[in-house]
Amino acid sequence: MEKVGATLSVESFDLRTSPLREVNSALHQLGIEGDFLIAHPDGAHNVAVGLNAPVQVRIEGHVGYYAAGMNQLADVTIAGNAGTGVAENMMSGTVRVTGNASQSAGATAHGGLLVIEGDAAARCGISMKGVDIVVGGNIGHMSAFMAQAGRLVVRGDAGEALGDSIYEARIYVRGKVASLGADCIAKPMRPEHHAELAELLAAAGYADDTSAYTRYGSARNLYHFHVDNSASY
Repeated sequence: MEKVGATLSVESFDLRTSPLREVNSALHQLGIEGDFLIAHPDGAHNVAVGLNAPVQVRIEGHVGYYAAGMNQLADVTIAGNAGTGVAENMMSGTVRVTGNASQSAGATAHGGLLVIEGDAAARCGISMKGVDIVVGGNIGHMSAFMAQAGRLVVRGDAGEALGDSIYEARIYVRGKVASLGADCIAKPMRPEHHAELAELLAAAGYADDTSAYTRYGSARNLYHFHVDNSASY
């Protein structure tokens, strides 16, 4: 670990010379604050996981599985692509991926904001529980599967079975949707939805015309088992 510039006060780690366990341990110190840079991740898994302080962390390069997982309070930027499960189970703070994300981005996340500037693969937002996710490109199949709460915004297209078995999460898609999953339907965009969408886009750094988006959500037909709906489960 070293200081980068006396006036900038940025702590710098290099994963080519420092073990990941030591880097994550340093970021878990009680009372930690400030800005941090992680260089040369080279696809390492579990980078910057479990952060629980209002720090700013920039990861310069591509990361593997579960980067910034279980994040609380921290603002994490991944300047590259992210593997499976980026920001999984995050609680608060912000995680931004400047490239693409693999499958299960933001899975089971309870809060905070996840921004993926490129594309996200299958199961983006699976079982999301309150997180806001904004994807600058396209998302893959089975995204927002069993999404319970939160908002998913897609500036591109969505793959098959979007929102399958969705609960009370809200989905906004600007592009085409290959198909909707069980119990997911298109819904009208009322003024409050335009306002909500504009706020989410602005938080992610975008200024789209909200009239270009379609809202999707639960038809609420599968909340309770009924034999007439057995083929839909």
